[in-house]
Amino acid sequence: MKATIRQGLQALLMLLAVALSFTAQAERKLLDQVVAIVDDDVVLQTELEARINTITGRLSTQGTGLPPRRLLEERVLEQLITESVQLQMADKMGMRISDNELNETLTSIAERNGMSLSAFEDQLVAEGVSYRQAREQIRQEMLTSRVQQRLVGNRVRVTEREVENYLQALESGGGSDAEYRLAYIFIELDSPADDAAVDVTREKAEKLRTAIVNGRDFREVAVAESDASNALEGGDMGWRSERQLPSLVAPVVPGLAVGQPSEVLENNSGFHMVMVMDKRGGSQKQVIQQNRVRHILIRPSEAVTDTEAEAAIRELSQQLQDGADFAVLAREFSDDPVSGSDGGNLGWVSPGQMVPAFEQAMQEAEVGEMKGPFRSQFGWHILQVEERRQKDISSDVKEAEARQAIYRRKFETELQNWLREIRDEAFIEFKGEYEQNTGEDEPGEAQEAAE
Repeated sequence: MKATIRQGLQALLMLLAVALSFTAQAERKLLDQVVAIVDDDVVLQTELEARINTITGRLSTQGTGLPPRRLLEERVLEQLITESVQLQMADKMGMRISDNELNETLTSIAERNGMSLSAFEDQLVAEGVSYRQAREQIRQEMLTSRVQQRLVGNRVRVTEREVENYLQALESGGGSDAEYRLAYIFIELDSPADDAAVDVTREKAEKLRTAIVNGRDFREVAVAESDASNALEGGDMGWRSERQLPSLVAPVVPGLAVGQPSEVLENNSGFHMVMVMDKRGGSQKQVIQQNRVRHILIRPSEAVTDTEAEAAIRELSQQLQDGADFAVLAREFSDDPVSGSDGGNLGWVSPGQMVPAFEQAMQEAEVGEMKGPFRSQFGWHILQVEERRQKDISSDVKEAEARQAIYRRKFETELQNWLREIRDEAFIEFKGEYEQNTGEDEPGEAQEAAE
């Protein structure tokens, strides 16, 4: 009798063990189920949930409202799909991000946010993201950025005429040094030649603006509806000086109050809105110290040891002290062929142009004084500062910022086109509950979200 009971208990325990095993396997299968196949890669449910948690944590910290869960899932899944395509392209091109590069980037992100690296880790945990997850996500963002710069950046050209027109328009509009923290919404136009499609897209954009004016959070609308690459960051464009504003919005931003959405702006790519989230005064006139300098370089080589190079430069230094002509010695002996042929002249040098050892010696030298010999990574130098001046580089900075603003606008347009191209060309198969997903909202869903 006891043996029978024992056997029954053993059988029950075995059944329980088998059931628990199947349950554990089912849980693992559920957690790691494939939600989409993307060319030679897959997107897992765990990846989707982790990214959603990251985004919702960040948006909640910002106080930004969240769109309906299903809509958020679909938008995040689309983001993961386009990332997967780009990461596979990066792998095929042999792109890699070293641990040192990644560590430097993480430290830089922490410093920009006024935190130590440990405080940054704590902030990530507070947002529901582990440090390991953050490292991997940032590594992937660095890779996709490099792919975009290589493949999209080559499509973008900025002409001198465009820069001139931009600066003239800014000047005629009374441009100032004010800076703006902007958020941005972009509603893409799929068929610019189809008047009916244009009207439908315009109506959608206008309804979204009305919803924002009536109190809906601009950043929430960006997350739910914007087609811009920064949509899931709430459309945040960061701080931009007036000279750095994209040309489409540059005329309207200065006239907006903080918290006021712009009118719907239209161009061939679609419909746009911006909101000034914050505003602050800009920088003053930018003046730097420049040095007009010349030098003689003796470079060690396979034929000349470092000791021999040092001895040669010291001999030249003695000749200069004895009254030899600097330009004559530079032409005859300098191993810098460009400056040597011009008597050692380097012209006007701005801060940061030279390697640290050379820059330090240049700054320490009095006007007319010869400094050296000293060693840099290129070899042994003697330099002479012939003149020193204060240079207003405001116009140079304005031109550079104008070029960057035009480049960013063109790059963003090309990026949207390119992302659509690679998305259309990729093999994508949705799985499970997403199997019917086409990457588009269900009929009426976008309108309901806007109301």
